[in-house]
Amino acid sequence: MAMTPRERTEFSAIVDRPPLKLPGGAKVIVWTIVNLEVWDIARPMARQVLPAPTGVPLLPDVPNWAWHEYGMRVGFWRFKKLYDGLGIRPTLSINARVTVDYPRVAQACADAGWEFMGHAYEQMPIHKVEDQQAMIERSLDTLEKFTGKRPVGWLGPGLTQTCETPDLLAAAGVKYIGDYPYDDEPTEIRTGHGPLVTLPYTVENNDIPMMIVQHHEAAYWTRKCCDTFDRYYQEAAERPKIMAIAIHPYISGQPFRIGYLEKVYEHINRHSGVLHWNGEQILEWYQAGRAQPGGRA
Repeated sequence: MAMTPRERTEFSAIVDRPPLKLPGGAKVIVWTIVNLEVWDIARPMARQVLPAPTGVPLLPDVPNWAWHEYGMRVGFWRFKKLYDGLGIRPTLSINARVTVDYPRVAQACADAGWEFMGHAYEQMPIHKVEDQQAMIERSLDTLEKFTGKRPVGWLGPGLTQTCETPDLLAAAGVKYIGDYPYDDEPTEIRTGHGPLVTLPYTVENNDIPMMIVQHHEAAYWTRKCCDTFDRYYQEAAERPKIMAIAIHPYISGQPFRIGYLEKVYEHINRHSGVLHWNGEQILEWYQAGRAQPGGRA
């Protein structure tokens, strides 16, 4: 039942919808997503910090593999210390193979109560996977075996998908996805197995596009996150907002960047009416609102 994104969802202007309501008159949900990946040394690396001297990717690409590896050995633990200190339990966008290759890291997240969100089995584009349905099932089964709970959320590697992906995800039991960063609020898309909720993931307050693709310095990224929050906080006088922050340990976990991530939360937490929720909490809140009389159609 392949459909294009436009066929899956009707256009909806945010000003035409009844405002959502947060408990206790809260204003902004901050949704933190930590991305943990496995880069297979047998394939070209997902990202490059050091281009090959000849301009042609070399295999094995040890320098860029090691760049990512630093994030798992060192950078992640800076994240862990930060969120433990703040009492925040992020959503973990995780390749299922992390539980096999990096069980020490995955267990630390499970022990801390972080939400596990499916992020494929390993880091490669969805459209390059030969059997997408089998990969989705393997990913969810692996995470369920490790945590004891089947993930309800999904984010494609690099937000990649095919026209069939939403149907396969819904059939596998996924309830929400982050692959449609086109709104400030949750929406629903059609699938052959019922609706999927889209949560407002971010490609703007995301350290890959900002610092690796566009080559902005960390201070600019911090300012951008704070500016986003300030605007959302102002607009929350009319309707509450959801602000996503997406980070990777090999980028924002670097010693020269971690302080700029800390500054984002220092700024946010100076304000009242802020909820630090994970994806499943946002999903449950949205579904509960839909079920109430007068909820959105």
